[in-house]
Amino acid sequence: MWILYIIQCNDNSLYIGITNNLKKRIEAHSNGKGAKYTRGKGPFQILYTESYMSRSSASKREYVLKQLTLNEKLSLIKNDNYK
Repeated sequence: MWILYIIQCNDNSLYIGITNNLKKRIEAHSNGKGAKYTRGKGPFQILYTESYMSRSSASKREYVLKQLTLNEKLSLIKNDNYK
């Protein structure tokens, strides 16, 4: 099972990623060993998740969400409009 996630960084920016172990991935972000973008931006809050059967499906959805504007991402989180 693959999980697409959106986290909020301490500077209120959003980060979108995928993983097959969300707890471990959030720990990696928190320890500065996650994505380069999230280094030094913790603590993090998980705002949104979606589950996928394959990495390919999760990656395709990640790409789509990364193309959204900030307001569209916030709307997704609030209303689940894009699922």
